Amino acid sequence: MRLTVASGVAAFAAAFLLYPLFQGGSWFWTSLGAVLAVMAAGLLSSRLSLPAWAAPLVALLAVWVYLTAAFASAKAWAWVVPTRGSVVELGRLLGVGWTDIQRFAAPVPETEGITLLTAGGVALIAIAVDLLAARLRRAALAGLPLLALATVPATILPDPISWPAFILAALGFIGLLIADGRERVGHWGRAVLVRRTTRATSSRSDARTSADTSGLRLSGKRIGFAAIALAVLVPALLPAMEPVSFFTFGVGGSGSGRGNSISIPNPIAGLKGQLELPERRVVLTYANDDDKPRYLRIYALDTFDGQQFGMTQPNGAVQNRTDNGPLPPPPGLGPQPKVKTVTTDIRISDEIVKVQFLPLPYPPRQIQIDGDWRADVDTLMVFSTRDEASGVEYEVTTSEPEPTPELLESLSGTRPSVDPRFLKLPDNLPPEIDELATRLTADAKTDYDAAVKLQQFFTGGDFTYNLSTQGHSNSALRDFLLRDRAGFCEQFAASMAVLARLVGIPSRVAIGYTGGTKVGDRWQVGTNDSHSWPELYFEGVGWLPFEPTPSGSAGQGSARVPEYTLPRPEATGEASRPTPGSTSSSADEPVDPQTRRNPRELDREGVVATGGLPTDDSMPLIAQIGIGAGALLLVLLIPAGLRLITRNRRVRALGWKVSEPSDDLTARIASKSAGRHPSVAAAWAELDDVLYDYGMARGLSETPRALARRLTQQYEFDAESAAAITAIASAVERVLFARDPGQIGPMRKDLRKVRQALATTVSRGRRLRAVLLPPSTLRRLRGLGERLLDGFDLLENIRLRRTAAHKGS
Repeated sequence: MRLTVASGVAAFAAAFLLYPLFQGGSWFWTSLGAVLAVMAAGLLSSRLSLPAWAAPLVALLAVWVYLTAAFASAKAWAWVVPTRGSVVELGRLLGVGWTDIQRFAAPVPETEGITLLTAGGVALIAIAVDLLAARLRRAALAGLPLLALATVPATILPDPISWPAFILAALGFIGLLIADGRERVGHWGRAVLVRRTTRATSSRSDARTSADTSGLRLSGKRIGFAAIALAVLVPALLPAMEPVSFFTFGVGGSGSGRGNSISIPNPIAGLKGQLELPERRVVLTYANDDDKPRYLRIYALDTFDGQQFGMTQPNGAVQNRTDNGPLPPPPGLGPQPKVKTVTTDIRISDEIVKVQFLPLPYPPRQIQIDGDWRADVDTLMVFSTRDEASGVEYEVTTSEPEPTPELLESLSGTRPSVDPRFLKLPDNLPPEIDELATRLTADAKTDYDAAVKLQQFFTGGDFTYNLSTQGHSNSALRDFLLRDRAGFCEQFAASMAVLARLVGIPSRVAIGYTGGTKVGDRWQVGTNDSHSWPELYFEGVGWLPFEPTPSGSAGQGSARVPEYTLPRPEATGEASRPTPGSTSSSADEPVDPQTRRNPRELDREGVVATGGLPTDDSMPLIAQIGIGAGALLLVLLIPAGLRLITRNRRVRALGWKVSEPSDDLTARIASKSAGRHPSVAAAWAELDDVLYDYGMARGLSETPRALARRLTQQYEFDAESAAAITAIASAVERVLFARDPGQIGPMRKDLRKVRQALATTVSRGRRLRAVLLPPSTLRRLRGLGERLLDGFDLLENIRLRRTAAHKGS
């Protein structure tokens, strides 16, 4: 019967691992009732000596009755006996619970269906544990169903398993193994004791009828507790390592709430919905170093199915968390282009809800934000499955390439090393679209030239901006490019991305916001600034935005065409004169001396390395190693600190006679002195510890006088040292045996002299060990652990006394 109880306790202890998955505690008490039902069935099976195969059937029946009483009592006979109606009700609740699990993300609300599934699952685990441990006597294999409970939170939650819950589950399994060991050894007869304790050597009245397994049980506890302590402490001292495959933090599903799943809305539908809102609403505000507007990207759509662009589910590994320092480098960005580092402060409006992707300028390199936010390596989208950006303020540092047309043309022959999905197109694409792309780029000499010609095709005046356009099919794409030529930013961005792929330029569609308008000292972005634009890939520069959507009053009002995509002015004979009508560069404009920047600062921006950032404030690896080594050193110095505290306490007692002895070795001396001579007890305890630290153990039958004589002769003390240890021994014997010990003088100098004399007789290594890892302190810690385990033994062996009549029977 002991194994049945231990099996139930182990199963319920393992159920503690499930608590992060739920919002309340009703599942806990319901699961406890299910485990108690399994335990009651197991005890009944043991009492009736049922075969091993019958015990699980009895347990299943007991769980069925319990779940009927808990969830379908209104349709059961006498509230507990299952009926057809109660069976149907339980089946309905199971279906509802399964649907709720698929719909919600952890921590889930405690609906009746979810609670029923949880209690039933814990009960099945308890039945499996009881079958393996109590019926088949395979207690070690019973750890497998217990491990199944641990894998549930480990696979669902991104956070590691709570160490208190792990300790409880481990203690339950250790208790099961100990109970199994006692059952097995109990059939052998009297056990050979591993160690002798006060309780082990005491006489027991029932020694003839049961085997004494206390010694073996204590050794098992020591091993089990040591294993649990190592399992908890060792990972805490090692560098953080989190899984990146099976337990990888990712996204998926369509659940709402907090957990490891994220709800990814339809970006296209959300874009059109915001553009059609009757009233403008503020989405966010931002301010940056150069006070220039920037597109803020939220999504990067990379797949095209022939009807519309979609997004591959992003993956955010642990090393790509925003609080781990710089984000992954921008794909494709090489050392050729000049890189400009800009810091932007962004504030999301409180009215925006369910924002789990951050609006960011591209490419982000470092983000300072509270919460668990992670970057997708391929697209640098930053998202979270546990936090929302509503009302959040964060700071993002970007390393923006500033390519020139000359640089883009020079890089055009480089083969792109981008994922093939950015060039993939469906096979059923209308041939007219392919012919259009070929005709538009027939005169293009480079990929950059082809991209500019594609943009000019949309911005040349033949297309109009219209929000009423509908449709995503191949025919809608063909109609937009060849017949209607009217649409909003979605059609413009998707069409240019498709044409770019047809001519061999990797492309994707970005969805986010334009730069907005300047209000006060910050830029304000509203719902009417929602926008979509294509991003084209050039090896050596990476992803660059293009703008095919008409801007101004006749189009997307705040859209801006990138400078590197504008047609270059025709060269003239007078190189020093600007072309009439062209936009002058910032270098040609007069600069106010007060706002002129230091040329060295400009040079530093020009030579920033790929993805350059300001000085990384994160802690370097050598500093992390140093802190870890320092922490380990502090842990190792704990025994030395305890020894130093004990010695200082005793030294104070030697001089001021105010400290009562608390050492077992000096208890008799302290009791004899009755508080009149605590310095003698302190001196004797310190001398005993010094001898133990230096490996000069005192014999149990050795009197103080005999000890002083042996040390003086064996280590050849000088006259002062011999007199000092003789004085300490004489004072101890007078306190122990004399009716009136007489006057006892200060003993601090005598003790220091003896300690110095003993130190000269041992090696330097022994002296160093006595300071850093004093054996006397380790002995006390070991004794404390043994007393703690003896206390557990005492609690475990409490038994109800049987009556005399029962004994006689």
